[in-house]
Amino acid sequence: MFRNNYGFTLIEVLVSLLILMVMMLGILESLCVAIQHNMKNQLRNEGTRVADSVMANEMSKGYANVSTSGLTTYTQWKVLGVMKNYSIVRSGNTTPNSKTVTFVVSWSYKNDRFSHTASSAISQ
Repeated sequence: MFRNNYGFTLIEVLVSLLILMVMMLGILESLCVAIQHNMKNQLRNEGTRVADSVMANEMSKGYANVSTSGLTTYTQWKVLGVMKNYSIVRSGNTTPNSKTVTFVVSWSYKNDRFSHTASSAISQ
């Protein structure tokens, strides 16, 4: 029998490498989840900016020129250095002294569909 107790055996090294690998996989998975949440938040922020921009342009036209008819348009905005597609659907209704305009901005990320709705009223 060997009486040399110095150093590690091969089994101890393999077990420690296995534990280290499991820890690293957990850290990498949490990093991937953080990146996905960050991207979703950035896309949502840009979606609200698109809706605000379109709504501001529509409301700046004045009461007579604000359109409440249905219309679908598409635009691209840069998000974290990448161009993303947004679809914009306009709808609205008219009452005798006011108009209500609604914009629904939609986008997709990882086969999930997201949307943001902006609505405003203008009166004479």
